[in-house]
Amino acid sequence: MNDQIEINVREIPTTIKKIRKIKSLTQEYLAAKLHISQNAYSKIELGHSKLTVERLCQIANILDVKPNQLLYFKPAEFVDALRVSG
Repeated sequence: MNDQIEINVREIPTTIKKIRKIKSLTQEYLAAKLHISQNAYSKIELGHSKLTVERLCQIANILDVKPNQLLYFKPAEFVDALRVSG
């Protein structure tokens, strides 16, 4: 069970990036909303920065998703967004 939790934690940065791109948002936009530099935000997406629960919730709020959608990415939940942006 611990292995499964660890795998999901490692996938969170990639999931954040996927959802950000689906919603056609830039790293600069999220960084500004989070009051951090683009470089600091980039480190989040690369997995070089540890995410706190508070920061995870802030990112979910900006991306207009539920925090659990960042923990367990299901592309089907974003099909409508892909059709609109595609």
